Amino acid sequence: MDPRFDLFGNPVAMKFLRYINSAGKVIADSTLPGATQELVKIRASQINGCGFCTDMHTKDATAAGETAQRLHLVAVWREAKVFTDAERAALELTEQGTRIADAAGGVTDAAWENAAKHYDEDQLAALLSLIAMINAYNRVNVVVRQPAGDYQPGMFE
Repeated sequence: MDPRFDLFGNPVAMKFLRYINSAGKVIADSTLPGATQELVKIRASQINGCGFCTDMHTKDATAAGETAQRLHLVAVWREAKVFTDAERAALELTEQGTRIADAAGGVTDAAWENAAKHYDEDQLAALLSLIAMINAYNRVNVVVRQPAGDYQPGMFE
């Protein structure tokens, strides 16, 4: 499979992606737990059908020590006992924030209030920013059909 467009060879695309990466550093350096960050990126990428990001973030999570069991269960987190209440709140907010067009009212008050029970304001800001950021990355990669499978942890650092 070949991408429709060479994101990494185009100076405008690369400049845009560098700006998103800079925003990602703010999130990565926040107090939002790293494991939660990876779960959020994986779940949004699954929903959006972004193979490139799903590949990247499952490999990054594995390199950071995440278990195979938890990674295999991200897509069905509601039925899995391996996630904390805080992670479950983040995953719910991620799903609703990713599926805005599918929901007449957007993100529910219940989902927001549940996340706010588990995360302080800075963590909520990071979580909200992360959901927006991964959705942007997913859309870029899905539009150009960026192929998955070749990512190696740390290759974009």
